[in-house]
Amino acid sequence: MSNSRVSHPIFARLFARASVAMDRAGVAEHRRRLVAGLRGRVVEVGAGNGRMFAHYPPEVDAVLAVEPEPWLRAAARAAAERAPVPVTVTDGLAEALPVADATADAVVMSLVLCSVPDQAVALREAYRVLRPGGRLCFYEHVAADTPGLRRAQRVADATCWPLLTAGCHTGRDTVSAIVAAGFSVVRLDRFRFPPGGLPAPASPHVLRAAIRP
Repeated sequence: MSNSRVSHPIFARLFARASVAMDRAGVAEHRRRLVAGLRGRVVEVGAGNGRMFAHYPPEVDAVLAVEPEPWLRAAARAAAERAPVPVTVTDGLAEALPVADATADAVVMSLVLCSVPDQAVALREAYRVLRPGGRLCFYEHVAADTPGLRRAQRVADATCWPLLTAGCHTGRDTVSAIVAAGFSVVRLDRFRFPPGGLPAPASPHVLRAAIRP
């Protein structure tokens, strides 16, 4: 039974199909880089259909994967059965993680901070569950650093984009929000995805890690 009351059945199915194509286009390598070097206990927030699970290194003792959307959560549970490390998939929201304080060695957020209703609260939750010195690993599309694309993001976010993508916003200044939540960003890669063609509102991406001091 779901406690989070989040349901986007049409988007969930479209996202699951798109995630396979995105992985083939290069996202799988970004996922691998995101979790490389992790160990211990990991909380993955917004696990979707579980495409991250295959990339966790063997030094990870256990993953608690939190996913509020029922269809995606079911797909993630199927993916967990094939994962190289122990993965438990559970219902829950980024703003209220079912995890005790300071018990996680790492929190993984991949393409989720764009769509959480309250980004600041979700990041405070990540901070809460991490032990001191724990790592926040993030891979997100973010606000553009060029005026033209930034204007396109504002138009997209004010009109149809969130309605079509289950609340996703293209122009959030996620890196600033991570710093405002108390994290120290230790590594940051900025790039465009997909790398070729004309830039789109969701093209600017960031990837890497921040530390809870």
